[in-house]
Amino acid sequence: MAEMGKTEEDLIKSRKDKRAKLEEFGIDCYPAKSDRNYTVEKVLASKEEFIAGAEELKLAGRITALRGHGAIMFGDLVDESDKLQLLFKSDNLVEDFKLLELLDVGDFIQVAGKLFITKAGEYTLEVSSFKLLTKSLRPLPEKWHGLTDLETRYRQRYVDLIVNPKVKDLFYKRSKIIASIRQFLVGNGFIEVDTPTLQPIAGGAVAKPFITHYNAYDRDVFMRIAPELYLKRLIVGGFEKVFEFARCFRNEGVDATHNPEFTNLEFYWAYTDYEKLMEFTEELMRNLVKEVFGKTEIEINGETVDFSKEIPRITFDKFTGGKNDEESFKSAVKKTIQPTFITNHPTDLLPLAKKNEKDPKVVDSFQLIMGGLELVKAFSELNDPIDQDSRFKDQAENKAKGDEEAHDYDADFIKSLEYGMPPTAGWGMGIDRMVMLLTGSKTLREILLFPFMKPEDK
Repeated sequence: MAEMGKTEEDLIKSRKDKRAKLEEFGIDCYPAKSDRNYTVEKVLASKEEFIAGAEELKLAGRITALRGHGAIMFGDLVDESDKLQLLFKSDNLVEDFKLLELLDVGDFIQVAGKLFITKAGEYTLEVSSFKLLTKSLRPLPEKWHGLTDLETRYRQRYVDLIVNPKVKDLFYKRSKIIASIRQFLVGNGFIEVDTPTLQPIAGGAVAKPFITHYNAYDRDVFMRIAPELYLKRLIVGGFEKVFEFARCFRNEGVDATHNPEFTNLEFYWAYTDYEKLMEFTEELMRNLVKEVFGKTEIEINGETVDFSKEIPRITFDKFTGGKNDEESFKSAVKKTIQPTFITNHPTDLLPLAKKNEKDPKVVDSFQLIMGGLELVKAFSELNDPIDQDSRFKDQAENKAKGDEEAHDYDADFIKSLEYGMPPTAGWGMGIDRMVMLLTGSKTLREILLFPFMKPEDK
């Protein structure tokens, strides 16, 4: 079973030859069923009970190590839950012991046997029988060095998950973060809904969309850049608290904190405003950190600063009150580490937000900035159809002048507002960025299971 000094092609050929030999013995290398009755985690949780008892345990998983010693052989079995050492003895397996020579690290097997503890103090399953479940035809990366090349890790995430257990833990945390937020919203009276991913108009945010073609209707459509306009239609229809974890797509550049395909959480809450949502955001964050990380206290009472004051304070650039301030604002965000609520954005930047009563050049809005990342954006929603119509027309003019990110005119959304939408506040969080921040990851690609990669140069 030594694989040192062989090329990958040699190793693959060797494994295919072993598969052929197993088939000659009448062994199905890919059976459809397994009848395991315990996971490794459950066995280890009740190890003393199993050692004292006479029950034969059936486990299944991937072989991650095989160590031969004449008439005995040790192996490591790994399932999703944990790892357990195996002991194979020729006295127990008789003729089947020879079949171990046809197994490789990476194969999936089912084993039956009894648990005991070795002289070295390691809990081990003494195998009385085993069954091949899947023959692996490709070798795993050399175990002492693992898989360290970032591009290979992202391109072949399935291998990354096998050989780098901490990566799997990262995605468990991602799942817990999403589940915690969902439970928090449901517990506060929100209902989860689904809105279209393919949309006739690229709406809900200012961004350049991806365009695709709908064959059944013979028309171009846009991949969703935000679920906002559909969720607000539901508020018009009588729902008061709705949310959606939406897969969104924006045809923009890629860097450590931007990915064209991302998960966005948005919720809309009737009869409330953006100031109440700042308090709700603090509550949500405290609950999230407690549920996922076990922290009982977290300081989210961030500083609240005005947009027009934040840019000059951090970047020393003059605030002009228009869209040209956006780049300066991005620079300010990167330098803002402590939790900070930035309020009152210029009207041009948020064409769907309600204007401030005292200063119509800005809207009633906030963003939560933390760790140099924009995490949450929220505002009191514009529900005046005349004002919304005017702003859509301004955006259409910008698009005609070459602004690819300008918002399209949405006549049906105007019609919905004409039926009446109550005072409403809307809220959006970039889930990927939140996971990145809470797990201490350096780039979005670390917390995306399958980030888009350029085709390999053949």
